[in-house]
Parts: sequence; C-alpha cells; structure tokens
Amino acid sequence: MQNTNRSKTKAGTLKLTCAAVCVALAIVLPKLTGGVQLLGQSISPMHIPALLCGLTCGWQWGLGAGFLMPVLAAATGMPPWPVAWPMAFECAAYGLFTGLLYPMLLKKTRMPSLVCMLTAMVISMILGRLVGGAAKALLLTLGLISSQSPFTFAAFLTSYFAATAVGAVVHLLLVPSVVTVLEQARLSPMCLRPDLKGRI
Repeated sequence: MQNTNRSKTKAGTLKLTCAAVCVALAIVLPKLTGGVQLLGQSISPMHIPALLCGLTCGWQWGLGAGFLMPVLAAATGMPPWPVAWPMAFECAAYGLFTGLLYPMLLKKTRMPSLVCMLTAMVISMILGRLVGGAAKALLLTLGLISSQSPFTFAAFLTSYFAATAVGAVVHLLLVPSVVTVLEQARLSPMCLRPDLKGRI
C-alpha cells in the first residue's frame, strides 16, 4: 500500500513537472520565429509542447495544459488574442487526443510504440485542426474575435492544413524523438503506468 502511494505521488509530481515544462516551452518557442506570422503559422511551434504533453502526461494534463499554453503565451504578447483563443481549443484537442490514443493503441494493439505514437499524432493533428477551425468559426460568429478576411471553408483548409503542412512534418519527426528519449530515460510519466508495463 505504501509503495502504491509512493508510486502515485511520484507519477503526479512527474506529470506536474513535465506539464509545467511544456507550458514554458509554449511561451518561449513562438518567440523564436521573430514575430513573423507566416513563419510561425507554417512551423506552428506551440503545437510541439501540446503534443508532447499529451504523449507523456496523458489526456487530463494534455487537455488542461494545452488550453493554457496559447492563453499564457498571448499574455506575454504572442500570439495575438484573436489567434490565441481558437488555438487554445486546438492545442487542448492535441493534448486530449494524443493522451487518449497513445496508451489505448499501446494496450489494444501489438504495434511498436513508435508506430502507436505516430498513429496517435496523425489522428490527433487532424482532429485538433478540425476543433481549432470549428472554435474559430464559432468565436467569429459570436463576435468574440474578429478577422480581417472572411473565414470560409477554403480559408479554413488553407490556414489549418495547407499552410501548416511543413510544420506537421517537422512535428512528426521531432516530437516522437523527444518522447522516445524521455521514455528511455524513464522520465515520461507514461512509463509509470502499470497497465503499460512492458509496452514502453
């Protein structure tokens, strides 16, 4: 019983630490684009810590931290608030779906962990973009944010898929590499889950 409590405490502390690091990265990384909107949109640096958080800390932390990332980053000046609010829902979706799908695929399939991770990421990146687009459309309709040009379906496909294609490839290469290193070092909270023993 005492060992179980210690394990839960260790897992909780590690999740809090990893989530805090991810939030900090979300505030710092967008500033590395130098405020160039097209560069920031194409690379989408804030998506990286959102995906990392879901894959390491699980869906609860991924959801919460993912939503906070753009909000806290906007409070420091980047991104602008009209961009931050839809992005908050998008990043929350990334954290939610990666945190749900990755462990589910590890448990339900015999695919290697890297394949499970990439599968979870691809599905989550599609769903997250759909959530982000829907959130932006709703916020525009309610008049809570404004846009310089009409947010049509074509504009949605361009801004959420075509313009971010390069960033998506970068994320699929970078994020699994970081998560794999953390798992090998036993620094990912996901490694402490008893139901995933032997799969990570």
